[in-house]
Amino acid sequence: MNRRRGKPARNLLVLCLLSLVWVADSSGASDRRLDASDITKPDFFPILPWSPYHGWRAPFITHRPSGLESIADCQFNLAGFVWAQDLRRCRKLGLGAILVPAAAEVTSPGYYREWKKLSDAEIEGRVLRMVRAAGRNPAVKGFYIMDEPGIMDFPALGKAVAAVKKHAPGKLAYINLFPNYATLGAPNMSQLGTSNYTEYLERFVAEVRPQVISYDNYMVQYSEDLREPKKAASYYRNLLEVRRVARAHQLPYLNIVSANQIRPHTPIPSPANLQFQAYTTLAAGYRGITWFNYYGPGYKYTPIDPAGRKTLTWVYLRDINAQVAALAPVMSRLTSTGVFFSAPAPVDGLPLLPGKLVESVACDAPVMVGEFRHADGEAYVMVVNLSLERSARFTFQAASPRETVQVISAGDGSRSDYDLKNGLWLTAGQGALLALGR
Repeated sequence: MNRRRGKPARNLLVLCLLSLVWVADSSGASDRRLDASDITKPDFFPILPWSPYHGWRAPFITHRPSGLESIADCQFNLAGFVWAQDLRRCRKLGLGAILVPAAAEVTSPGYYREWKKLSDAEIEGRVLRMVRAAGRNPAVKGFYIMDEPGIMDFPALGKAVAAVKKHAPGKLAYINLFPNYATLGAPNMSQLGTSNYTEYLERFVAEVRPQVISYDNYMVQYSEDLREPKKAASYYRNLLEVRRVARAHQLPYLNIVSANQIRPHTPIPSPANLQFQAYTTLAAGYRGITWFNYYGPGYKYTPIDPAGRKTLTWVYLRDINAQVAALAPVMSRLTSTGVFFSAPAPVDGLPLLPGKLVESVACDAPVMVGEFRHADGEAYVMVVNLSLERSARFTFQAASPRETVQVISAGDGSRSDYDLKNGLWLTAGQGALLALGR
């Protein structure tokens, strides 16, 4: 992203943004398909690489050895961020797309941060040009607006969002927010421009009227794979506070987590820390997963290296994305009703079990428990192994008796019986989705 330092109610259609349809066959397997309509379907579950496909500024990259095909092969279902001429290939590959302006329009490195300097007519004109470039291609799911705004940007961003809603109803005006470790203070002297993070989120909702709340947080790796509790606390608290505010305003919520070595001194991507970021995101009820970043530049251990070759990070990420994709047909139809942690919590101040569905969890490692309800009344829980160092077996005690519990496979989406006596093993950072019945 541009800055990378220690970085009355909505209707049901708004709750079900971003049409990315996942079709389950009779065996329970999932298949990525591009929906031909807009982003108001209930199958809102983007898996997105946070990378501008052609770069942010001139000289733009016109050809990549590991191009859109590698993004599709890595089990992403949304490509970000692309030009209009990429849309035909996105559609052929079954990828949705978030569009950025044509290269000729991006006249300066600060182009995407200029909204507050534009007149109302200029804001609407900029949006309208992107909408016209997209045409009627169904691959387009949204338009890139801005990354990490402060409150001084909010009035103009509200006008940009309104313009997208007016000229491209059903499409997303994509804005991503700062994490909770951005600087606080006066609007002209800090990144957020507020005295606290909650005020920043609430003002974003009130002034911008967004379709979704998205933010980024890379503290899993900044905390040395959770070994530094104060930094690890930022990850958990950001996850829960965005969830709280988004649910209060009946908005879907997204986050961006790290798939590279965020700084030279931090740990590199691993199966454990990638799984941890994905499964804690799912357990908190987030509506998909976004990875920073795919190509770089300026970062090491990215999925694609500077020579355009797939790395081990790409292999790990493909496998994690495939797990998310297998669970998406179920997860996309669940409503998060609670998030709890086993005692002692990994950091202070987190909500502890018991929940309404789960009384307790027995495990040698700390766990996170997300509780959910399906529209048909069925109850679900996701249990996540919060250790990045070891596998662990868990058993749990439900708040009310359950005759059978089923495990939703992260391999193919199928169901099998959970062993109530012997429990289930989870590798480091892994989660398991369980169906508890009605």
